[in-house]
Amino acid sequence: MSLLEIEHVSKQYPTRSGPLPVLRDVSLELNRGENVAIVGPSGSGKSTLLSIIGGLEPPSGGRVVLDQQDPATLAEPALAAFRNRKIGFVFQDHHLLPQCSVLENVLTPTVAGGRTSPAHVERAKMLLDRVGLGDRLDHRPAELSGGEKQRAALARAMICTPLLILADEPTGNLDRTTAARVGELLLELQRQEQTMLIVVTHSERLAGLMERQLELDDGTLQQMTKSE
Repeated sequence: MSLLEIEHVSKQYPTRSGPLPVLRDVSLELNRGENVAIVGPSGSGKSTLLSIIGGLEPPSGGRVVLDQQDPATLAEPALAAFRNRKIGFVFQDHHLLPQCSVLENVLTPTVAGGRTSPAHVERAKMLLDRVGLGDRLDHRPAELSGGEKQRAALARAMICTPLLILADEPTGNLDRTTAARVGELLLELQRQEQTMLIVVTHSERLAGLMERQLELDDGTLQQMTKSE
């Protein structure tokens, strides 16, 4: 059994003219340490699929099973606790809290989990050192560059040792050089931590770093041939 199983997932939204299908019979499996890029045109449902995988919204059909648990069957606050323990999120915008230091921002998920322990603080410092921010622990986000903010967001996504990292256009707001460095760091952290990683991106360069490339178009997910 795979650690992540996406089984025949569909999603549709009601409209005045009838249901609008966004995802159609999407299936995918991942095991620990594996990564995949999902590409496709704007409006193809990539972010919707990521939201369903992350337990942020339920599918209309099919199911997602992570570590033998279907998050759609959980009620709040059990679902929130599941996401906090099992999934790390990286978005196009870093979503750092401006009033908090870099270290405090990275520790935010541990606060949501109930209690920040000394071990959490040590892990946060270790992760920030890995992403090159070991000397910026007390800085506020306003004192960081765009690339540094996103690197802090990578560390925050890893703080609770999640099984799965979901990254939605993680380099979309960065210049080419900075985007390349952030993409490499994301993959480096994923491999070191042996988490699973799903990246949604328009960047061919970032997609090319992943082991597999899938394309979502017209609501269906298809295997792509990886570029040489």
